[in-house]
Amino acid sequence: MTGRPGRAGKTSKGGSQAGAGDLLQLVRSGRAVTRGALQQATGLSRATVGQRLDRLFRAGWLREGAGGPVDSPLGGRPAITLEFDDSHAVVLAADLDTRHARAAVLTLTGEILAEHSGTLVVEDGPDAVLGELGRWFAELLEKAGHHAAEVCGIGLGVPGPVDRETGRVVQPPIMPGWDGYDIRARLSRAFTEHTGARTVPVLVDNDANLMAYGEQRTGHPDCTALVLVKVSTGIGAGVVVGGSIYRGADGGAGDIGHIRVGADALCRCGSHGCLAAVASGGAVARRLAESGVPAASGSDVRDLLAAGHPEAAALAREAGRRVGDVLATVVTLLNPGVLVIAGDLAGTPFLTGVRELLYQRALPRSTAHLDVVTSRLGERAALIGAGALVVEYLYAPARVEERLVAMGV
Repeated sequence: MTGRPGRAGKTSKGGSQAGAGDLLQLVRSGRAVTRGALQQATGLSRATVGQRLDRLFRAGWLREGAGGPVDSPLGGRPAITLEFDDSHAVVLAADLDTRHARAAVLTLTGEILAEHSGTLVVEDGPDAVLGELGRWFAELLEKAGHHAAEVCGIGLGVPGPVDRETGRVVQPPIMPGWDGYDIRARLSRAFTEHTGARTVPVLVDNDANLMAYGEQRTGHPDCTALVLVKVSTGIGAGVVVGGSIYRGADGGAGDIGHIRVGADALCRCGSHGCLAAVASGGAVARRLAESGVPAASGSDVRDLLAAGHPEAAALAREAGRRVGDVLATVVTLLNPGVLVIAGDLAGTPFLTGVRELLYQRALPRSTAHLDVVTSRLGERAALIGAGALVVEYLYAPARVEERLVAMGV
């Protein structure tokens, strides 16, 4: 979970000299990992670099590593390398689906230290669900052997559109009772209630966005445009462009499940003919149930596919073709380098259907360099993405300075 290279160079924005946060960003990104390299990258004097690094050392955010290459062509002792110290704090992350949730404790570099999954029904309402997550977090910290005081932030993925500024979901089709609810405040309070620790920052984003972010950062770091499509109870997409999540004007980007595809099926959003109404895991489950096969959700379909059920496979392939037809437009518009298929239906039958229609309908130029793959991180993708989002938020250069001042460093 290394930092994405920023614009830090000889000076930072506004012409002011690079601060401690800029130096930390250079080290985290790997662009400059010795004192000499930091001087060269920022134009700061040796003394100034030393003073700013000293603040980061005192905060516990940097440590010295092994000796690196000799800075001078004249030889001499190897330069001491600098490393981001990921042991000074941990991150909590959770991923909500409609009837299931997963939570974890992660290091600042994305390693999962403890994890729990279980039934958690979003229709029970935000107060109950977020309160239960607070209890999960307390138990996970104990399991991981970490104190609540070590937590620096919490990331949460939800199956609905999120206003980035407020962290509130906006008219979510499959989250009744959550519209406009103050998720950040309730989850922060739940964490404090169950651990006794101080409040920490809480970041909330759409689950598909976080999945895309996790996949891009861990599996496709050099991909400048990645699209992830999650097909579970509903259908949603996450888009990462230039290393950042693309959310649209108010958090609604990627909601492809509610594109009309000309069918009569009633969608949970109240409209007819949405893609999710005919091609989601929930839609496939309904069709199986109508034919006498026990299936009530996308997870049931996933289990049937894993068991090689022929009718489930046929319906999953048909659903993949419908999604692939829509994705032809998405790919033509965005020209991504990687298209990741994730969620309950992300198996061979569905992927085969996607590829059939996608390559048939999209412009050849749009797919010439496109990799269509399934998720590498699987059910952990949103957790990894949520952890990364929290770390990038807390260790952004400007916020580093604010935090150092608050710490008296």
